[in-house]
Amino acid sequence: MTDLYPLALRLDGRPVLVVGGGAVASRRVPALLGAGAQVTVVSPELTPTLHGLADAGRLRWEPRRFEESDVDGAWLVHVAVDDLEAARRVSDAAEARQVFCVRADDRSAATAWTPAVTRRGPVTVAVLGGGDPRRAVATRDAIAAFLSGWTGAAASGTAVTAGPAAPTGQGGRVALVGAGPGDPELITVKGRRLLAEADVVVADRLAPGLLLDELRPDAELVDAAKNPYGPARTQDEINQILVDRARQGLLVVRLKGGDPFVFGRGGEEVLACAAAGVPVTVVPGVTSAVAVPGGAGIPVTHRGVAHEFTVVSGHLSPDDPESLVNWPSVAQQSGTVVVLMGLRHLATIASTLVAHGRAGTTPAAVIQEGTTADERTVTGTLETIAAAVAEAGLRAPAITVIGEVVTALS
Repeated sequence: MTDLYPLALRLDGRPVLVVGGGAVASRRVPALLGAGAQVTVVSPELTPTLHGLADAGRLRWEPRRFEESDVDGAWLVHVAVDDLEAARRVSDAAEARQVFCVRADDRSAATAWTPAVTRRGPVTVAVLGGGDPRRAVATRDAIAAFLSGWTGAAASGTAVTAGPAAPTGQGGRVALVGAGPGDPELITVKGRRLLAEADVVVADRLAPGLLLDELRPDAELVDAAKNPYGPARTQDEINQILVDRARQGLLVVRLKGGDPFVFGRGGEEVLACAAAGVPVTVVPGVTSAVAVPGGAGIPVTHRGVAHEFTVVSGHLSPDDPESLVNWPSVAQQSGTVVVLMGLRHLATIASTLVAHGRAGTTPAAVIQEGTTADERTVTGTLETIAAAVAEAGLRAPAITVIGEVVTALS
């Protein structure tokens, strides 16, 4: 094979076709969206994460099998299927139209390759290993280590166990890694190191998608997204996947948005692994409860304004008998209230707080997809915020901040 010609593509606003809606597509699509591409995915089915992106209008989904005309107008084609004949049909159609085509199943038959990539701020390093993906990843990781000042391998951390437990089959383990609120650079150094070492990554819907583009090529990606009111894996399924893969002697990273122990059900996963005798390392993450307001210019505390803040879950309505939040008590507090997962019940939450004593004129803000390029903020008061958010068309994930801190820096 002749030497490859390295090139950086400007895809902003340009159509890109992805054929296949499985784990490979879940790894590649976030980087394409991050480059501003207009992504169309052609596949009878999608992973929960891709389904969520389609529901949010971030990509266009054609729920059917590939047709040659799908390539028309595309600037780039990604084949993300493991059916050799189907992949060949796509690449032949791209070849006939002089469109570069990446093939996940057979790089020797592709006209373009995806390099091993690492991103540090404005610097993107892409490495090609002459057809050897392991060589490319090893070189990429060495460069990433240099850029980040890493030394040595990932720290082992403290294993969490409970009672007498049988050892795992081949020394596998699980790491619960908090990936931060959305910006891929907000993952901790330790979390990123473990992610680079992972044999299996079980990814949450809110984990930054660009991190998946940096996985080892042989790492298994399991989409464990829990779409609100959409396709999702059950928690029992996720627990079993963690245990099963670890018992195969693999390093399993459970990658979560924010922090694993802040409404992330990380505790349930620790208990499931401990009961099965699987060692667990917990890597805390930057919680969205503080980082998202901060990124939007709203401090959760401020001298002379708020000396406390309360974080509550809004996934259940205040009038739901299963809600564990003491809303009357929350309403009586003078500090900041941060509500996670409360967009659907925002109107009821606001009216409940007012009914129990919080002033209707209290400033409020709702921040959608904080710390990402799609961040949007709507402000108002407890009396007006629900209507303002509905008019703006904000969607989940979103965080609500209530208190005088909303206007403290404005």
